[in-house]
Amino acid sequence: MIGRIQQTQLMQQALKLKKSSFIAITGRRRVGKTYLVREVYKENFCFTLTGIQNVSMNMQLVNFVQKLTEHNVNASNIEPIKNWQEAFLSLKTYLKTLPKTKKQVLFIDELPWIATPKSGFIQLLAHLWNDYLSQEKHFILVVCGSATSWITQKIINDRGGFHNRVTIPIHLEPFTLAETKLFFQSKRIQFTDTGIAEIYMTLGGLPYYLEQISKGESPTKAIERLCFQTNGVLKNEYQNLYKALFENWANHESIVEALALSQKGLTRLELMQKTKITSGGNFNRAINDLLLTGFVANYHPFGIKKRESIYKLIDEFSVFYHRFMKENAKKDATVWITISQSQSYKIWKGYAFESLCLKHVNEIKNALGVRNIYSENSSFFKSKNSTNGFQIDLIIDRKDATINLCECKFYESNFEITKKYAEEIKMRKVAFAEETKTKKMLLNTFIANQNLIENEYAYEVVDNFINLSELMQ
Repeated sequence: MIGRIQQTQLMQQALKLKKSSFIAITGRRRVGKTYLVREVYKENFCFTLTGIQNVSMNMQLVNFVQKLTEHNVNASNIEPIKNWQEAFLSLKTYLKTLPKTKKQVLFIDELPWIATPKSGFIQLLAHLWNDYLSQEKHFILVVCGSATSWITQKIINDRGGFHNRVTIPIHLEPFTLAETKLFFQSKRIQFTDTGIAEIYMTLGGLPYYLEQISKGESPTKAIERLCFQTNGVLKNEYQNLYKALFENWANHESIVEALALSQKGLTRLELMQKTKITSGGNFNRAINDLLLTGFVANYHPFGIKKRESIYKLIDEFSVFYHRFMKENAKKDATVWITISQSQSYKIWKGYAFESLCLKHVNEIKNALGVRNIYSENSSFFKSKNSTNGFQIDLIIDRKDATINLCECKFYESNFEITKKYAEEIKMRKVAFAEETKTKKMLLNTFIANQNLIENEYAYEVVDNFINLSELMQ
């Protein structure tokens, strides 16, 4: 299994505890939650149930009976089940027949789909845990679902029957660049580091998406096949992505679309103006859902604590969809070859690489040798309408009285600093010091996918240079 080391260790420790454990796993759609559970506990399942999307309680009950029949040889004697109370009584009867000499794992997947309104499922599941499972020593109850905000609200942070009941909360993030590289190596896919970065900037680090890439195809061909061909696995992925996660998903999609078309992000007020979603409950719920599930992040501009934070869409596939897939959905798949060679795509890759670096600040700090030094990370932008307007892609403000002014560059060839560019970098450093009044040491840090051409200008302005390969360590 690639990555997931800490999560796997926590889950394996539950097998050794002399008490029952309640594990709640969150993480966005396609991140590999179900795969992780089935790999770690494949020898210990006593009952598994996966919710069905958009069906009635009766259909969920039929599914429950079918799964109970698969696990319990005596389930054929069960009377017809009319509600969840009867279902849990049948489940408890079966669980009492199991040996106590090994851990017995109950796995409920896509829990939000099962817990239909007014069904009583959540209350009865809480009762099963509180009244029986937690009183024994040989059970592990695992629940998960892609609707992270739902699981967090209804289970992890519940103030009712589940209050403080979850013993092991686990949140799965997409793969990092390093894990993505290991994943491709495990499949014998020989992409260059730049090729891996291009795939990552398009699809993100979601295992399901990466699993679809085949050995022997280039990154460009893989993107064309998955995203633009009529039968491509990701051709219609976006249409189902937010619908499967959220109620009132139209608000979420409106926010995502507005952010996808903004390179530097938007303030709360700008978002409401662009989406026409009124301030209050509807907007708050949607933006909080997107933040919690990792589709959106918010950043504070450097040195201005009171200013409203900037929201950015950090889900790579959603950005790529709105930038290139949506408007070309009805065109022949070969349109991607033309797009991939266009200047607009090259410019987009530059912005996408900035976002990639923002997600890998720990790796950047590790390459700088300062990973254990506390820092606050932000960006800086002074409007070009102002005198000497400029921007800084990433600022790492460290507790050791040092600030790294990071410039992120994605080039087709090796990165060269010209005389003109060197002058811009020097002026930018002076302007930043004057604008922010900082007394800290300022270091010009360059992060690029290609090597740095060493010349007199590079020696003059480059304090640190980090190659893409260092982010994959």
